[in-house]
Amino acid sequence: MKSSRSRSRSKGNRNRSPHTGGNVINRVFDSSGPEGKVRGTPQQIIEKYNQLARDAHLSNDRVAFENFQQHAEHYTRLLSEAQREMDARREEQERQNKERQAERDRERAERQERDAADPADAPQPDVISTSSDDDGDSNLVETPESQPKPKRAPRRKPRPKPADQTPPTDSGTEAAE
Repeated sequence: MKSSRSRSRSKGNRNRSPHTGGNVINRVFDSSGPEGKVRGTPQQIIEKYNQLARDAHLSNDRVAFENFQQHAEHYTRLLSEAQREMDARREEQERQNKERQAERDRERAERQERDAADPADAPQPDVISTSSDDDGDSNLVETPESQPKPKRAPRRKPRPKPADQTPPTDSGTEAAE
């Protein structure tokens, strides 16, 4: 049984394929070429290997020239495959969007045809005629809001106090006597 320490150490040392997850176009790679490591995005690595191939060609080193060309070709293929996958995804998404839009357009057209063909199914305004309420033939449900409000009695004005009388100091004790 492996210890958790060895598992955590090996976790970072996994050999990940460039085709698994992530955006390959913007991903940074470490390429181990004949001249050492080359680090960068696929486009940067291609440019670096092409430059190294030109330098090898100028120095008449055909083996190094071919080697650098092969490394550049590998990353060119990797990049073009990623581009093809992205284009395929984009086309698929555009196709799905067009299908969704066509479905929405069909539903909208069907709704308009239904509304135009049968005016009884068309949305009706919220207007209620109360002319049939007088004879009691209405199918409406009586609610407190539909009941007529009771009229309030008019407010009475307070009586003016005579100037010669003074108000009693304790009204409750005088009324009891």
